[in-house]
Amino acid sequence: MDLQSSEILAGNGMSSHGAVRVWLESVSSGMRTVEAVIRELSQNDVPVLVVAEKGSGKAAAAARIHALSDRSSEPFEVYQGRDITEQNLAVRADQGGTVYLQEVSDLTPEAQAELVRQIGLNGAEDRVPRFICGTSHELEAEVKAGRFREDLYYRISGVCLRLPPLRQRKEDIPILRDWFLSDAARDFCRPVPVLSAETQSFFLEYHWPGNIRELKDAARAIVALGDESLAMGGLRSLLRRVARGGNGEKISLKDAARAASREAEKELILQVLARTRWNRRRAAQELQISYKALLYKLKQIGYEQYGA
Repeated sequence: MDLQSSEILAGNGMSSHGAVRVWLESVSSGMRTVEAVIRELSQNDVPVLVVAEKGSGKAAAAARIHALSDRSSEPFEVYQGRDITEQNLAVRADQGGTVYLQEVSDLTPEAQAELVRQIGLNGAEDRVPRFICGTSHELEAEVKAGRFREDLYYRISGVCLRLPPLRQRKEDIPILRDWFLSDAARDFCRPVPVLSAETQSFFLEYHWPGNIRELKDAARAIVALGDESLAMGGLRSLLRRVARGGNGEKISLKDAARAASREAEKELILQVLARTRWNRRRAAQELQISYKALLYKLKQIGYEQYGA
C-alpha cells in the first residue's frame, strides 16, 4: 500500500511494546474487564468495532487483540479512515495480518463498499486480513444521516468493544503518567523527573478531556521544558477556573492547550526578565522578539509598569 502505516499508533504515540506493557499493568476494574473481553476476541477472526473518545487508546486495544491472536507473527497495520481508498483496500485483500482502521466513519462510499466485500471474504480458503475498526462517533447516527452504509455498520459492529475514558479509570493515571515520563526521558536523554505532591494530585484531579493523548503530552512537556511548574502552570490555572465555575463547566482540549501556552509564555517572560534584571531590551533579544512585542505582552499580563 502507498499509505504510511506503523506497527502501532495507539492514539497516544506508544510503541507496541510500551502499549502492551502499560495495558497489562492497568489496575482499574474497567480495564481489567476490557482485557478479559480482548482475550476472548483474540481467539477468533470476527470483525470488532472499538468505540471510545478520542485519545482513549482504541488502536492500543486493536494491537492487543492482534498480539494475542494466531496472527501475531503477521503484520499489524494502522490506517486513518480518511486516507483509505477502494484501491488501497483491494491491494490489501490478498494478505493476512490485522488491519486497524482509525475513524472508520471517514471512509469514502467507495471504500465502504470495498470493505463490505472484503469482510465477506473472511472464512474463505485464502488468508485475508482481519479488520478491526475504531470510531469516536456513534455510527448509528451516521447511518441515519446517510453517511455510512447500514450493511457495513452491521458487519463491523457484531462485537462492539467500548473503552472507558481516562476520567473513569483514574487508578491507571499514575501508571500511565510514570510510563510517559520515562519514555520522554529516554527520547530527550534527560533524567526522569520526580514530580511534586501538588502535581501528582493535579494529575489525579484533572478530568483529562483529551484522555491518554493529553496525559502523554503533559508528561512530555514536563520533561522537554525541564521545568515542572512551567509545563503544568496552564493546566493548573484551568482546573482552578473550572472548580470556581462549577455547574459542570466543560473545557475543550483547545482551551487547555491555550491556557497552558499562555501560562508558559508568561512564566518564560518573567524568568528571562528576572535573569536580565528587568532589562527589557536584553530580554527581548533573548526571547527573539521585538522590543514592542515584549511591551505588548507585558501589558497583556499586567506587568507593563515593572522595570520601566
